[in-house]
Amino acid sequence: MKTPILAAAIVGLALAPAATEAKGCIKGAIVGGLAGHLAGHGKVGAVAGCIIGHHEANKRDAEKSDQKTQPSTRQDNRI
Repeated sequence: MKTPILAAAIVGLALAPAATEAKGCIKGAIVGGLAGHLAGHGKVGAVAGCIIGHHEANKRDAEKSDQKTQPSTRQDNRI
């Protein structure tokens, strides 16, 4: 009985407009929830997965923006 409710909640969260602000959270929550469920702590796993997924997504975004803002190291030495 809990499986259809869980599936509906996951689909609902995936389609929610706030999903764009929660980068990495939903994917991390799904993975963490499944791993936590296997260990008997599904809710704790989902929360931890959300936090870790969001952190990793922010880290990737920061790395992308750092690569865009770094100046080119190539110099033309024309006289």
